[in-house]
Amino acid sequence: MEEPVPALTAHEIRILGCLVEKAVTTPDYYPLTLNALTLACNQQSNRDPVVAFDETTVVRALDGLRTKRLASVFTGAESRVSKYKHSLTDAILLTPAEVGLLCVLMLRGPQTLAELRTRTERFQPFESLAEVEEALQIMASRQPQPLVVKLPRLPGTKEPRYSHLLSGPIDVAALASAPSAALAEPATLAVRAENERITQLESDSVALRSELAELRQQFAEFRKQFE
Repeated sequence: MEEPVPALTAHEIRILGCLVEKAVTTPDYYPLTLNALTLACNQQSNRDPVVAFDETTVVRALDGLRTKRLASVFTGAESRVSKYKHSLTDAILLTPAEVGLLCVLMLRGPQTLAELRTRTERFQPFESLAEVEEALQIMASRQPQPLVVKLPRLPGTKEPRYSHLLSGPIDVAALASAPSAALAEPATLAVRAENERITQLESDSVALRSELAELRQQFAEFRKQFE
């Protein structure tokens, strides 16, 4: 039985998705250089949300993926620069159809059956929506780690969407009771959470500096008593 994949950050998801995509769609240029991978992350087509990563961000996320054994550095005899490739299919046994579905979910966020059928044609064409649904159901029932989940249908939409679970479990009940949050992609929600944590850290830092300044003032006044 395969080992569960550790939960990935939003940045790791984008980079892993790009490596998986380029391995299939542009094999002649794969593995990817750092510059090519950064461009792939930031491209405006087939991406949601669109991001603007710098190379430092990409390297940090690559380090995380390498620690989780989902990416590696390739140094060929004819290459003067380091190149990167994914190890997703080494960590998880996947069919080409499943690779395509996961890749689209990583790069585009939650998708309907019709969207997935259209957007996975570059990987493995599906003959019908029923085939897409069957593949998703298999992935959703995998053990010890389900890979996708069917999300509740949102008000005003005709079809439910599916999301990957590579960033960890999704509270489906919470999404159903909070439509505004459900409209956001997992990567967007993760970035918001990171921003909230950064804001809190900054607030804590300001409070600590204020307390330190106050202590210094009290100490200075204390010293004056003995001068």
